[in-house]
Amino acid sequence: MSNNPVCWFEIYVQDMPRARQFYESVLAISLTLMPAGDLEMFAFPSNQEGQGTSGSLVRVTGMPSGGNSTLVYFACMDCALEASRVAAAGGRLHRDKFLIGEYGYCALAFDTEGNMFGLYSMQ
Repeated sequence: MSNNPVCWFEIYVQDMPRARQFYESVLAISLTLMPAGDLEMFAFPSNQEGQGTSGSLVRVTGMPSGGNSTLVYFACMDCALEASRVAAAGGRLHRDKFLIGEYGYCALAFDTEGNMFGLYSMQ
């Protein structure tokens, strides 16, 4: 395998406007509508030349949000800043910024749909 193993992520939601507003508020970004047939999808920003991966919020009948065993980490300059926006955006902070040794820092939170996600930074 020549690339990193993760190439895409999807976060399943029940209320797309609420979930979209949450992630746009916490990460200070804009999500873009993706034409996807029967699925309602909004994509996170993507840079094909950059490191990491992109993904989308997805609303589809029969796929509930929350309780899944996937944890997505969003890259940040200082994850404490994004963590400070979680409650105001309608989510819940699970664990504030903490050190993960030489690998940097992360924080854990729940979005408005019950999905846990991570925020990661080197500082």
